[in-house]
Order: sequence, then C-alpha cells, then structure tokens
Amino acid sequence: MAVSDFSTAQIAALTTDQVATLTTAQLVSLSTAQIAALTTDQVVALTTIQVARLSASNVSGFGTDQIVALETEDLVALTTANLRSFSTAQVAALTTDQVVALTTAQVANLTTANARALTTDQIVALETADLVALNTANVQALTTSQLVALTTDQ
Repeated sequence: MAVSDFSTAQIAALTTDQVATLTTAQLVSLSTAQIAALTTDQVVALTTIQVARLSASNVSGFGTDQIVALETEDLVALTTANLRSFSTAQVAALTTDQVVALTTAQVANLTTANARALTTDQIVALETADLVALNTANVQALTTSQLVALTTDQ
C-alpha cells in the first residue's frame, strides 16, 4: 500500500519519525486533503529538504496552523511558485519571523492578493530590499493601513 492510499486519519496517525522519513515521492503524492491532515507536530518534523520538494498543490493544502509550524528555513526553501500558491489566509498567518526570513525574490513574487493580505506587523517586518522588489501591481494593491505602517527606515 502506498502512502498516497492512506486515509486522512491514517496520515494524522503517523509518528513524527515516520513523517520525517517519507521520501520526496511519497510526500508529493499526497493529496491536499492528506497534507491538511498532517498535525503541526508532523509539519515540524518535516525536513527542509522535504518541504523544498513539495509541489504548489501540496503547499496549498497546508492550514494556517501548519504554516505557522513551518520553520523559517523551510519557508526560505520553498520555491516562488510554492509561495505564490499560498492563500491569503496562509500569508496572513505567517509570523513576523517567517516574513523576515523570506528572500527578496519570494517577496517580489507574491501575488497581488497575497501582498494585500500582509498584516501591518508583517509589512513592518519587511526589509527595504523586499519593499523595493515589489512590483507595481503589488505596491498598488497595498492598503492604506499597510502604507501607514511603513516606517522611515524602510
């Protein structure tokens, strides 16, 4: 039986050690429902290499608690395509430490909806290079609250 044949209950029942030893092929074969069934402890157990190999479809299955559970190294390892697949709720759930860890290329490739979803605390956490890298559409998508939150140091 392949891991992709497991029910969501079976996925949630895997130990963190079992999750940490899943191959890339096994992880990528999981459906969004199976990814959503991972507990936050299981998400923490994923290695950075495992997270880096997830597809955009896999990443879009993460709930907001799972997003928060990702280590900063894991977020940096995501491709820009994976980050673009984040829902607005997933983006809004990012901690300020996670936002600080994002690369300039990742920030530059946010969708306009995701740029608009950034909280004021997340906006303040962005570095100058990140703000400069935002494209015109993303800058235009920023809300008044987000713009007011910018500091002179940014």
